[in-house]
Amino acid sequence: MARRMAWLEPACVTVAVWFALTALSASEGGIGLSWDAINHHIYLGWTAGSHRLDQDFLAANFQSLQFPYLYWPAYLLASHGAGPVLAAAVLSALHALSAPALWLIARALLPGDALQATTLRVMAVMLGYLSPVVLALSDNTANDLLAATPLVWAVAFGVLGLAPHLTDRARWMWVAGAGLLAGVATAFKLSNGPLVVALPVLWAIGAGPFTARAARIVLGGMSLLAGFAATYGEWGWQLWLRYGNPLYPFYDGLFEPLRRLVGWAP
Repeated sequence: MARRMAWLEPACVTVAVWFALTALSASEGGIGLSWDAINHHIYLGWTAGSHRLDQDFLAANFQSLQFPYLYWPAYLLASHGAGPVLAAAVLSALHALSAPALWLIARALLPGDALQATTLRVMAVMLGYLSPVVLALSDNTANDLLAATPLVWAVAFGVLGLAPHLTDRARWMWVAGAGLLAGVATAFKLSNGPLVVALPVLWAIGAGPFTARAARIVLGGMSLLAGFAATYGEWGWQLWLRYGNPLYPFYDGLFEPLRRLVGWAP
C-alpha cells in the first residue's frame, strides 16, 4: 500500500502541471498558429506522416529539413479541426510529461515524507515551469518543450544513479537509461547536444573507483549514441538518400569525404 501511495504525489503534481499549462494557454485564447507554425511547423508535421523530400524542395525553406516528428501532434490537431483550447489541452498534456522527472530530481534533493518536504518538492516542480521561456512556449506549436522532455528525464536518471544504496548493476542501468534518453533528446533537437555534455559529470561523481567511473562514462556515451541513432536514424537516412548529408544543411563539408568514399550521387 505504501508503495502504491508513493506515486500519488508525483501523479497529483503532473495533473496539476497539465491543468495549469492548459489554463494558462486557454486564458490566452488557446494554441495559436504563429508565423513559424504557418511557415514550417504544420508542414513538418505533414512531412512526419508522409515523407515529401522526393516531391518538394525546401517547401518551408531550410526548416523543412528539421527533425519533423515532434510537430506531428500539432499537425494532426490542426488537420482534424481541433479548436485552440482542445489543442492547448492535448499539447499541455505532452508538455507535462517532464513533470514526473522534475519531481524525481526534487525528491532526490529533498527526501522525506513530512509536509515541509512535500511542499518544497511541489514548489520545486512548479518553479521549473515558471521560467519565462517555458511560459512563452506553452501556448504555441514550438517543439522546444517536447524536445527538452527526454533531456529532463536523462538528468533525473542520472541523479537517481547517484543513490548510495544502489548495487553496481542498478547504477549501470540508470547510466544506460540516462544515456539513451540524452541521445533521444539530441535527435529531437540538435541544440540539446551541448547540454548533454554535462551528463558525464553525474556519471563520474557516483560511487566506485576511478575505473568504474570511467566505465560508466563510456557506457553512457555508447548508450547516447544508440539512442540518437535509433531516434534520428530513419530521418537521417532519408536526408542522406536525398542530399548526401544526414544533417543537411548543417556541416555539409564534414560529409564530403564520406560522399566521395561511397561514391554518392544525388
